[in-house]
Amino acid sequence: MEDHYGHRISYLRISVTDRCNERCTYCMPDEEQTWLERTEILTEEEILRVVHAGVSLGISKIRVTGGEPLTRPGVVDLMGKLGAIPQIQNLGFSTNGTLLSRKLKSGVTNAQGLYDAGVRALNLSLDSLDPEVYRESTSRDLLPQFLEGLEAAQEAGFENIRLNCVLMRNRNEHELWSLVEFAAERGCLIRFVELMPVSSREVLTEENFLPAIEARRIIEFRHGELKPLPDYRTNGPASYFELESGQKIGFISAMTNLHFCENCDKLRLTAEGKLRPCLGSHLEFDMRKVLRDSSTTDADLQQFFRDVVDRKPKEHDFRENYQPQRRMIAIGG
Repeated sequence: MEDHYGHRISYLRISVTDRCNERCTYCMPDEEQTWLERTEILTEEEILRVVHAGVSLGISKIRVTGGEPLTRPGVVDLMGKLGAIPQIQNLGFSTNGTLLSRKLKSGVTNAQGLYDAGVRALNLSLDSLDPEVYRESTSRDLLPQFLEGLEAAQEAGFENIRLNCVLMRNRNEHELWSLVEFAAERGCLIRFVELMPVSSREVLTEENFLPAIEARRIIEFRHGELKPLPDYRTNGPASYFELESGQKIGFISAMTNLHFCENCDKLRLTAEGKLRPCLGSHLEFDMRKVLRDSSTTDADLQQFFRDVVDRKPKEHDFRENYQPQRRMIAIGG
């Protein structure tokens, strides 16, 4: 599949739930959230059918997200079924990390279950190492559980662990170097992510928004110039730099990088089955309705994919006075 701008679409991010055990201010700004009914969420069988249709058209990278995906019962088994699909070359999982050390019925941790299922790319959210700041950002006191989860992931064998830190002025800019050191000590790749107005435009105020270039200068002021790594790539749109020590640091600059969308190869499937061609666009198309129509064939699903890709915009709308309509937790991280 290729859109009108030459993007070869090979990456599908799948949200398996809108539920989460944390309440991050930029994802779900308040405690009041209308959760989807269980019948509204795509079943495991429906997700697998969508994926099979996608891989037949060139999808080779899958990342499962939430909400917090580990709050969905059976998600580890689902990952095993996804990992068994030969065309999937890269199977990733995004989590806040706080449930990774929890034991499955088999006795192994969630982290070990994910690794055994074939997951190799693991993204963990970590915005602060300060217990008070962590609690303010997530409305939960779960930093110890995060640390246990990271340890469980490394004990399970994960080597490709990426720590995603959302940049928040007046909250975590004083911790940037501590977070870099923390990642280096544990052999993880750290990426600093600009706030995006997905759930609320308030995140873009001067009081809240910390641009990636400023974060980079904060690090450089103390530890010297960062070396650009223009040829270093992961599955996302991060720009990477390197310290003299060899530690790599990524910056995801959706708001300030005017070339952010140039190499986009991604579609998003929400937990209730809306296929979205772009996170920063209100365009979404109801795949659940098609899936639950008994007359729908695999060819119909393939055509649905093609039609959505045909509507993929050139770039996101976040800089165009974007007005959020859904919480990030309802779209998928």
